[in-house]
Amino acid sequence: MDFVLKGNLCYSESPERLTTLPGGYVVSVNGISEGVFETLPERYAGLPLTDVGDRLVLPGLCDLHVHAPQFAYRGLGMDLELIEWLETRAFPEESKYATLDYASRAYELFADAVKKSATTRLSCFATLHVPATLLLMQKLESAGLRGFVGKVNMNRNSPDNLCETDAETAGADTEAWVKEARRQFMRIQPIITPRFIPSCTDALMDRLSGIASEYDVPLQSHLSENQSEIKWVSELCPSTNGYADAYERFGMLGDKTIMAHVVYPEPKEIQLLGERGVTVAHCPASNMNIRSGIAPVRKLLNAGVKVGLGTDVAGGQTIDMFRAITDAVQVSKLYWRICDQQDQALTLSEAFYLATKGSGAFFGKVGSFECGYELDAIVLDDTDLPHPQELSVAERLERAIYLSGDCRITNKFVAGEPILP
Repeated sequence: MDFVLKGNLCYSESPERLTTLPGGYVVSVNGISEGVFETLPERYAGLPLTDVGDRLVLPGLCDLHVHAPQFAYRGLGMDLELIEWLETRAFPEESKYATLDYASRAYELFADAVKKSATTRLSCFATLHVPATLLLMQKLESAGLRGFVGKVNMNRNSPDNLCETDAETAGADTEAWVKEARRQFMRIQPIITPRFIPSCTDALMDRLSGIASEYDVPLQSHLSENQSEIKWVSELCPSTNGYADAYERFGMLGDKTIMAHVVYPEPKEIQLLGERGVTVAHCPASNMNIRSGIAPVRKLLNAGVKVGLGTDVAGGQTIDMFRAITDAVQVSKLYWRICDQQDQALTLSEAFYLATKGSGAFFGKVGSFECGYELDAIVLDDTDLPHPQELSVAERLERAIYLSGDCRITNKFVAGEPILP
């Protein structure tokens, strides 16, 4: 669909530069932005025009790390630490997805919520159940969203009903799922998903790495989320040179890899992530809720590591990516204050960039209105936030991000296709 969208445009060109254009035009041709204009060029005058008036128009937000089956119990179990939380909340819930009727009801709620949110792209974990994982992919695709879904792999240190028989069977199931997912879906694609090192044997990790390489599939997992988890990995993998190296020895670190959290990286691990081109999914809400800590995002950025944002539901309590932006800013202030005053806090401009162009880079040219980027956009109505003073478009965006619950998303486009209203 080719069209012109007119409104108060807000987008990032760099982390330091938030560009705003009151009453500006962005042109979509074949789902790709032709650029932003103060005055609409004559060559586009014949295209359909969607004029949203005084509303804010910004790129869709990209959630790099979310657990779809955990959406059903978001906001529960927040007093627990990671390992206990997995055992008492995550694993019992995820076992229910062996039943397709339950999976259908739960995933319908998740897909509908994401469709109505500010998120246009996502990378999410499902469960180890192939039929339910395909069902999730179908529901997200039908909702008009784009991104990746992973069949989770677990064959050790897991409940019996969530522990795959052996590495070869788990690998065969994953390979068959990759083929079937690619046959069925265009917008939602598979991503190889070892849950984390403690839940996967060396044989399974080796098999998954081979599948990712053979089929050119991206990969996602968890890294250095929690201190007890890190200690556990060191006990399970005594011959490795740290948690990141436990993935590196299987060739799992690369420019098609998302590693979530990275709360306690050693300097050598930061260097390795940067050299391999790994994208870190920073999940500030989850890191707070399940008592993991504060990720050193500024250190990662200064070292050239690619960073985006994730909600990590249900460790994070909401799929609201605006909340992820504000949480990222706020926890970085705490890191600066109590951990390292050499690491300056993130600005709102930087955090907005991480949620749009930063996270979007994992999906291609996504997350900006610059020419050549896929046209993902959301329209925000902030009229329920009255104010007595004059505010610039940038100030309205800042306020809308911090008070996102009081704004309505009236329109939403993914790769130029309208999915809301």
